[in-house]
Amino acid sequence: MFTISSVEELWELNPFIVVGCGGGGEKFASFEGVETVGFVDDDPKKQGKKFCGLKIHSSLEYLLKTTDAKSVAIMLPIGAEASALRYAVQAIEHGKNVVTSFRSLPLSENPSLVKLAQERNVVIKEISPRLDNVKKIFGVAPSKCTEVLPKITYKHKSPVVYVGGTSQECGKRTTTRLLGKEAKKRGINAAVISTDEMGIERDIDFNFRAGSLSAMDVASAVMGAIKYIEEKKDPDIIFVESQASLTERGNPHPRGLSASILIGSSPDVTVLCHRPNHPFRKPRGIKDEIRAIEALEPTKVIAISLNLRNIVKKEDLIQKYKERYNLPVFDVKNDGASELLDIILEYIGGSNEKIN
Repeated sequence: MFTISSVEELWELNPFIVVGCGGGGEKFASFEGVETVGFVDDDPKKQGKKFCGLKIHSSLEYLLKTTDAKSVAIMLPIGAEASALRYAVQAIEHGKNVVTSFRSLPLSENPSLVKLAQERNVVIKEISPRLDNVKKIFGVAPSKCTEVLPKITYKHKSPVVYVGGTSQECGKRTTTRLLGKEAKKRGINAAVISTDEMGIERDIDFNFRAGSLSAMDVASAVMGAIKYIEEKKDPDIIFVESQASLTERGNPHPRGLSASILIGSSPDVTVLCHRPNHPFRKPRGIKDEIRAIEALEPTKVIAISLNLRNIVKKEDLIQKYKERYNLPVFDVKNDGASELLDIILEYIGGSNEKIN
């Protein structure tokens, strides 16, 4: 009832004042046929500057009084709900139509705002995630947008080791946990973050299932977990377990999840896990995964951790992988993580005072 389904519906509400001078505001003002007469943003750094050809103002009140706007479009990000609601009420009280974004002001969660618009005889509509279209295809869809976390930007202070893999079930959690355990055994103040519901073992400090979040929230959740751990523990080093793979062929669906964890980790160094002759996955391979990881983030894959379950001639295979990829190769499950940790500390130690 309140969903915008075509740009023609916006034409009937022209001209607009747009609140929010970021990506959403720019996209809205760029819609074909949409007329914009002013922009508002709370950020003092943006105020006074030009945006889409017009000056950014600090006061919606000023633009409501000095322009011929019929409507106000509120294009604020997730996390700005209070500001979005304040602007919407202000616009309605001035007799203006309102177009909101589901990101900051979903109308299904604000029935009193809809009621106020109806009482003032103005139009209120929402640019929605169109989950109804997804339901047409699959017969099922989330009842509302699952993207809920604020998009934080955080640069870790401690060195971060990302443990990735060429597929699912290739040894990422075991490698991450054993690296943390070995570091703590040496007296290093290490922290281990698992991104899986199975990360409940003793040597893991913090876990959550990244796959239960919107892909848009995963990087922020990982950054938030690292920030939380640093504030609580001030670790010397952080190990982050990834999920799935960037390149696996058999099950491509978690690739975006893997990418988001990598981006959120922003790692100093990476260890890659691989399971030779995987019985139920189809990894593209070590070379392709290394290329993908190092292309996506400015990190370096410095070692390989093999899951040698059901492999008989383990020593021969480890030597084969060393020669093929020119990287140190380890079986941490059977031989421990001591030598792999040595490689990691040697790589990051020279540039990080916490390890030195």
